[in-house]
Amino acid sequence: MTSGAAPWDLIIVGGGAAGMAAAIFSAERASRVLLIDHADVLGGTLWVANGQLSAAGTRLQRDKGIEDDAQAHFDDVMRLSRGTVNKALVRLAVWNAAETFDWLMEQGFDVDPACPVDGVGHEPYSRARYYWGRNGGASLRDVMIPRIEQAVADGRISLRLGHEALSLTTNPGGAVTGVATRDAHGAEHHFEAAQTVLATGGYSASPDIYQAMNGVPLYTNLPYVYSQGVGHRLGCSVGGWLRGRENFFINFGFLLDGEGPRPGMVGRLNTYPQRRPPWEIYVNAHGDRFVREDMESVDARENALLEQPEQRYWVVFDERILSEAPPFIAGFDADEIRALFEEDRPFFYKADDLKTLASAAGVDAHGLMRAVRGYNYGVHSGNDFLGRRHLPLPIAQGPFYAIRVQGAAVSSAVGLAVNDQLQVIRPDGSAIPGLWAVGELLGASQTMGRAVCGGMMATPALTFGRLLGQRLIPLTSRT
Repeated sequence: MTSGAAPWDLIIVGGGAAGMAAAIFSAERASRVLLIDHADVLGGTLWVANGQLSAAGTRLQRDKGIEDDAQAHFDDVMRLSRGTVNKALVRLAVWNAAETFDWLMEQGFDVDPACPVDGVGHEPYSRARYYWGRNGGASLRDVMIPRIEQAVADGRISLRLGHEALSLTTNPGGAVTGVATRDAHGAEHHFEAAQTVLATGGYSASPDIYQAMNGVPLYTNLPYVYSQGVGHRLGCSVGGWLRGRENFFINFGFLLDGEGPRPGMVGRLNTYPQRRPPWEIYVNAHGDRFVREDMESVDARENALLEQPEQRYWVVFDERILSEAPPFIAGFDADEIRALFEEDRPFFYKADDLKTLASAAGVDAHGLMRAVRGYNYGVHSGNDFLGRRHLPLPIAQGPFYAIRVQGAAVSSAVGLAVNDQLQVIRPDGSAIPGLWAVGELLGASQTMGRAVCGGMMATPALTFGRLLGQRLIPLTSRT
């Protein structure tokens, strides 16, 4: 094992949003900052995520006449999460979010001109404080990566890509003193530092860790490939602990092209009644409707799905609905959707009668026929048993269709425990000297709770990274 020169002021393990922010701002205070990433490029989850942000009291809001403040943002997160978040971390995030967003704008962040809004795709905020770039996560990469590259060129940051973090080193007192890595050629290295930040992301690309943490299989291939739970392992190896299992949460479903682990995606189902009122019904494995399909609250629909067997459901409709309804798969017209059923594709089922359809789809036939009878009664009478309001057509004209939709988590709920200074802590609450953590490694459960709160992943990651670099980590002043 080779030594990576000693000692560094700060080592940051992970070059995603949080790690890059920590590196950029710490390099303004320290002369020897080392940034390590397992991938051969910077950006982390920003290569696959939309990079959605939320911040209250920004200059952009003021320019658009929107009155907002951090307290209102905090209150909304508490409401949306039903109080399941880590209050201390949410306070740290939202009271510092506006400065982060304003800094991004100063650096040329290409914000979508429609922003801010109150909510799109997730439960809405009470005020318009939700932002994203024109190019999703790429808009954030385009701000952050050039700043890292400039700092490297100026000698303020040293960069080691293609380095897998293997272990943390400690002194006899338990303080973290550095990181052991393996490079792309298999050579092992040891880097020493007074302070180490773990910014390694989540675990949602590891089927084994996902199953162990969440108690359900990993169904999708959406998470960033390097989200392998490395920081969770490293932090626990020196006395840290994990929290947030009780806040496991899922999105309302994905159209997959096969069984897991990590299958591809067919497309995205439009289940937002505000955009397209539903013509179909949703049933579980028992054949029962489990939620009012036109309920506008995505949070309510996601919570309903969370309680269904294997967190999956089937979208059921007939030939007339397929022909007359607006298409419900993004980017597909009715003929293209119909063609999916002719390709012997997994999870797309077609039959001349409901009993045969149920058998093919793996749904209880009696339950499905009961659900369709009940729904058709509602269409004809105007009195849907679940209170559904949009009742355009009965499900009555064969052939009949069903599509299996899988609920799944994209982010990692369980995270490494930290205090309100972002120091990694032991189960007794004491801080592990020299070790800090930031980003998705902290767990989505801490800043979103048992819900999806718009912008409360990327914004805390950037904000916490900035705060670590600016003031939370004790660093030697640059010379």
